[in-house]
Parts: sequence; structure tokens; C-alpha cells
Amino acid sequence: MNKKQIKYKKKLHNKKAVLWLTGLPSSGKSTIADRLFEILSKGGLKVQRLDGDIFRNYFGNNLGFNKADRDFNIKTAAFISSILEKHKILVIASFITPYSHQRDIVRNISGSFIEIFINASLDTCIKRDAKGLYKKAIAGEIRNFTGISDPYEIPENPHLTINTEELNIEESVDKIIKYLLDNKHIY
Repeated sequence: MNKKQIKYKKKLHNKKAVLWLTGLPSSGKSTIADRLFEILSKGGLKVQRLDGDIFRNYFGNNLGFNKADRDFNIKTAAFISSILEKHKILVIASFITPYSHQRDIVRNISGSFIEIFINASLDTCIKRDAKGLYKKAIAGEIRNFTGISDPYEIPENPHLTINTEELNIEESVDKIIKYLLDNKHIY
């Protein structure tokens, strides 16, 4: 479903849910989440966008990237997501969330958790890296960098997998919207 299709529908409604986009740095999480937010909010839905980079700037600028700091950051994001969700807001969250136990934290605190794995190979993510973070991580300038010196545990059973090497932004968003419509998260 593209922007034009939503534009001509009557006002859309949503059930509360937390859409959690997870994947390697530069896999496309934020780009897809931003576009999804734009389309759904224009469709009249109650939607809130949370992003790992922005979230860290406001709530965790003193946090590092070790496991304890990452866990704290995700617990905080999960708590805020759950509060928004309780107010019948569809949350679109894009966080690397490299460990399965972190995604379990979000899953357990959310009423309706939808795990969306944004899949791209490490080589593709390195090529897309506009911030130069992979280059710094490979050179040893950044420690605990996901995909280089820290692992990314691929989700075992995500609700949806979006392969950004095969799908462009619009196709990726359309696949998510179709999932939400088919499963009555939006109507």
C-alpha cells in the first residue's frame, strides 16, 4: 500500500502496538521507520516515533555501548514505548537492539509487540554507512560496535523480515503496512 492508497481511504484507526525495528547499524531501520511514520500519521493514526540515535542524545548521552549501558537504554525505551502503547498509540521504534534478551525485555513489557527484522548483510551496511562509524570500528576507534567488535543476534522468529538489499524504502514500508492491515493492527 502506498501513500496514495492511504490518502484516499477514510480516516484510519489503530490498535495499540509497539513496532520494534531491529537490525545492524545502517541496515535501514530509521529510514523505513521515518517513512512509515510519515504515511501512517498522514492517514490519521495515533503514532509516535522513537529512534535509537535520537533517544540516546536526549536520555542516555552518558551511556557507552557496553552490554550494561545498552541494556539500560533498551529498558528505558521499552518502558516509554509501553506507556505510549497504553494510551492507544502505535509506537514505531528503531533501535539496533543487538541481543535477543533485549528484544525479550521489550516483548515482555509491551501489550502487543511486533518485531520487525531489518535485514541487510554486514558488507551492505558498511557500504551504506554515511557516518563513517564502521570505518572507525574496524580501525579500533570505537569499541563494542555491533557487527564488528560486538555481536548482533539475528531474531529467531520475527513477525516480519524486511530485506533492504531486495526491497526499496517504499516496498519495505508497503510490506509493513500490509502486515498491519492483515493482522488488524490498523483498520
